Amino acid sequence: MNILMILPEFEEGGVERHVLWLSTELSILGHTVWVVTAGGRLEEKLHPEARVVHLPVHRKNPFTALFSALRIAALARREEIDVIHAHSRVPAWIAWWASLFSGKPWIVTAHDRYRKNAAIRPFLKADGAICVSEAVRSHLEGSLPARTVVIRNGIPDKPARWQKREDPGPFRFLFVGRLTRRKGLHVALSALSSVKGNPWVLDILGDGPQREELEAMAVNLGLEGKVFFHGFRDDVESWMASSDCLLFPSLDEGMPLVLMQAVRVGIPVLASAIDPVIELTGKSESLLPPGDEDAWVCGLSRILQEGKDPPRFDPSMVPLARQMAEQTGCFLKRMAVGKNAGKA
Repeated sequence: MNILMILPEFEEGGVERHVLWLSTELSILGHTVWVVTAGGRLEEKLHPEARVVHLPVHRKNPFTALFSALRIAALARREEIDVIHAHSRVPAWIAWWASLFSGKPWIVTAHDRYRKNAAIRPFLKADGAICVSEAVRSHLEGSLPARTVVIRNGIPDKPARWQKREDPGPFRFLFVGRLTRRKGLHVALSALSSVKGNPWVLDILGDGPQREELEAMAVNLGLEGKVFFHGFRDDVESWMASSDCLLFPSLDEGMPLVLMQAVRVGIPVLASAIDPVIELTGKSESLLPPGDEDAWVCGLSRILQEGKDPPRFDPSMVPLARQMAEQTGCFLKRMAVGKNAGKA
């Protein structure tokens, strides 16, 4: 198939990693993949046969969106695109208009539990939709087309595997993610300040608009020499394999790629009891209430003061990127065939 994907930018993030891994596996499976984006650092990691087109599809401006839709429609007709695949909300508007102009089918992947407002109006107009979790599908019920499926994010099968450290150094916590409030790192830092007398360190991999605020918070809590900000890193799995426990204090998610990577690597995880995490792990008794600092203090104390092992989850619950691509490819083909049959 000839597949055209649209995503706002190609910087570091969950949607971007999803498109990177999905497009790579679809290319390996023999599909031709076009990626329309405003650009970003992850472009260089795309499969060499992926075709990149730069357009301002990240701007929340109806005029630039219309311009992009017209360009995409022309490309879709010229290159005989089989299906247009939008990722995120602005690309959904652009894909909808490009489909109207070109007659090509389009689908949207819902990566998050978006607010149910005018921003997601195009979702209902799509020929089909993919939700990354049942939690997302349930939340968006009534805003999705009839042909909607749940396909979980898939993770590349990396060789990194976690093994319990035997050296006597401080307990090594790890946080990976974009530094925004919904990721809940501020909750984890506050909780860690209550157990700062114990030997531990926290490595933070990621960047984002809250970084300066979180760095200042760590200093104000007296966590200098214990908390280290490393920025975005490409070797996340290696950090997971050599740390003792991943902290996942998110307040809300769609289907968290970082947690899926951690479960696949095998590192123990202290995580929030949000719906997608419960769905992924199949259990809630070892999870902590999101945003509840006291509960996080108790969870950390059990590890650091009582010597309890943090929970580990079943890696078989996490699909591989190849499985995700095969399921997505089948769904895209059904949408393309269905649209063409309707024309006939």
